[in-house]
Amino acid sequence: MQLIVQKFGGTSVADAARMKMAAKRAVDAHSAGNRVIVVVSARGKMTDELLELAYEINDNPSTRELDSLLSTGEQMSSALMAMAIHSLGSPAVSFVGRQIGITTDSFHTKARIVNMKVDRILEELSKNKIVVVAGYQGVDENDNITTLGRGGSDTSAVALAALLKADICDIYTDVDGIFTADPRIVPKARKLDKISYDEILELASMGAQVVHVRSVELAKKYNVPIRVRSSFNNSIGTLICKEVMEMEDIVVSGVTVTKNDAKITIIGVSDEPGQAAKIFHELAKENINVDMIIQNISAHGLTDVTFTVQKDDLPLAMETTEKIKKEIQAKEIVADGKIAKLSVVGIGMRTHSGIADKMFKTLSDEKINIQMISTSEIKISCVIEENQAEKALNSMHDAFELDKE
Repeated sequence: MQLIVQKFGGTSVADAARMKMAAKRAVDAHSAGNRVIVVVSARGKMTDELLELAYEINDNPSTRELDSLLSTGEQMSSALMAMAIHSLGSPAVSFVGRQIGITTDSFHTKARIVNMKVDRILEELSKNKIVVVAGYQGVDENDNITTLGRGGSDTSAVALAALLKADICDIYTDVDGIFTADPRIVPKARKLDKISYDEILELASMGAQVVHVRSVELAKKYNVPIRVRSSFNNSIGTLICKEVMEMEDIVVSGVTVTKNDAKITIIGVSDEPGQAAKIFHELAKENINVDMIIQNISAHGLTDVTFTVQKDDLPLAMETTEKIKKEIQAKEIVADGKIAKLSVVGIGMRTHSGIADKMFKTLSDEKINIQMISTSEIKISCVIEENQAEKALNSMHDAFELDKE
């Protein structure tokens, strides 16, 4: 007997027919003698529709009230999933985050899980029931409803799998697994059978949206194997697991491009100790995540500081930096929301040279200008113009011959 966590995304439960298909997967796993926990997202585009409703009422809605509204999508899905399982003759019970003690911090719309109680889940599993959990949500220490941000249901599923020491966490979505690049942009993209936690963390953080970054961080920390699978066929999908020897033979596992970033340049900052600390301290206070950072060489006692933030955070990031403009003695603050971030990722990069050379030469041949560069042990990223994103991605996929086994 295994303990299996199955997570179904919005497209997997978008209508009654798909809901019943997902329910059958849970029932089949349960009938095979396994203990099964199902985590569900809101149906289809319901979260977007709820957001539209909120902004029809108020141009600047309270994030606390947004969380109360948005959490209803997953509550609906969990109840309907339990009903679908009942219709197939199997016992099931649904819970929302509050009912199973998922507690989070108080950062509304992008909260992080702090603790989770599993007593009620274990009790229902002992009664041979399939347990259905509303993903994406919890409550803070003051019992306010919180949500975990886009993709948060993945995090709910992996957190449960980690705490309950599940044998596998199956994440069902609308794709067959994880590919060497986005197959909608790169027709030659190839499905991967296996990928390491570190590689998918880099790919996910750089725009590959098959699985949520925080869920992979949790999976790596607690060694939870994740399998990304299609809801619509019986493909085995892609296994995300700890690094194994043969993975090092693959120099580059994937390439990705994201258009979700914006660039801010603070011009004419006094070049003295503590200025960068002031900038990024204020951004951190607003819970704004900063990624790439470049500081130019000082000239005449002044320097420019450039960094990237998520595009959704751009208005608040600009407002925050404008507030401290005088304090840091800056001349001007300029934003650019029309950028893309191109990345190549692979754990084989640790032991193989020439990756940067090939990447930069390919971009040069395509006459694509590089605005910023960032590297890690297994990743190289470049900021380029947004309108060159697709061309750059296809060129990079060809350059590293990722269509070949």
